[in-house]
Amino acid sequence: MFFKVETTDSASGARTGIIQTDHGEIKTPIFMPVGTQATVKTVAQDRLEDEIDAEVILGNTYHLYLRPGMETMKKAGGLHNFMSWSRPLLTDSGGFQVYSISDQRKIEEEGVIFNSHIDGSKILFTPEKVIDIQRVIGADIIMAFDECTPYPATRDYAQSSMEITHRWLDRCIARMNETEPLYGHAQILLPIIQGSVYSDLRELSTNYCLEKNTAAIAIGGLSVGEPHEEMYKMTEEVTSLIPKEKARYLMGVGTPSNLLECISRGIDMFDCVMPTRNARNGMLFTKEGTLNMKNKKWEQDFSSIDKELSPRYSKAYLRHLFKTKEYLAGQIASEHNLKFYMWLVRQARLQIEKGTFGVWKNNMLTKLDRRL
Repeated sequence: MFFKVETTDSASGARTGIIQTDHGEIKTPIFMPVGTQATVKTVAQDRLEDEIDAEVILGNTYHLYLRPGMETMKKAGGLHNFMSWSRPLLTDSGGFQVYSISDQRKIEEEGVIFNSHIDGSKILFTPEKVIDIQRVIGADIIMAFDECTPYPATRDYAQSSMEITHRWLDRCIARMNETEPLYGHAQILLPIIQGSVYSDLRELSTNYCLEKNTAAIAIGGLSVGEPHEEMYKMTEEVTSLIPKEKARYLMGVGTPSNLLECISRGIDMFDCVMPTRNARNGMLFTKEGTLNMKNKKWEQDFSSIDKELSPRYSKAYLRHLFKTKEYLAGQIASEHNLKFYMWLVRQARLQIEKGTFGVWKNNMLTKLDRRL
């Protein structure tokens, strides 16, 4: 895999680029739909390819390890074959899932002991095991095992968390060097920068990860409850330290406004469950603001959900599907939100290329968070 910067915005850190993988290229900035358990919820793979045109999607090490399990995954020939997806894949190492079950896990130097959310059985994830699992899954881009530092956290805790993440990174790299890809395509390991909202720790972590000389780098431990301004501050400080030739991945972010603000700070890759999770709860993102499709105001609104992105179905029809709890409601809403996210990052790319990103971004920010 390699990353090449194509265009930079003269007034901000925004840029366009291309990531090349053995399963195809990814044009940045890019949003990656989350397919935690080998599926982007309610959206079939042909729709992801043909209607949404997703260039890369995510799977999750923790969930795929539990189900379907690595024996099945290996016999299938990896996640690409298992889910019939021919484009690039990225896998999260499971660090965030371990963070999210804080009442069911214990962090030790060796790794993390946690209880399965399925049957309660005890499982040990070590950096080595996480790499082995991701070799079997076979994603093009894989993540180092980390502790996702909670917010708020004391400086002492944030430092201790960062340091164990660094030690685990070294073990991940050693395991990568001891093993080979299983399915004939290259895999690249990304280190994850931690440090909570402490500038000096973020700088230390960034420099430590940069020493590993990877083609891309991830920023973790943000969008975990901190104010947006803290997220933007940390993002800007970290990206200012990362050489321009490295792709930057901001994990788990976020709202449409978050994406634009962080693109302007030099981020290339994003993922978040928000577009599909919110869709299943009736919230749609549009160029003019957000729509709650369960509201009575749409009951007899027969205009299309969106003239450009979702012209087929009316607001009244989608509201009816939500009120009657039809499964189709989640599918239509999820596809719409993913189309919108892809439209947003591709418009950002176009505006950067045209040299009009700043004006366009500021105009969009006045509308994106409005409730319609």
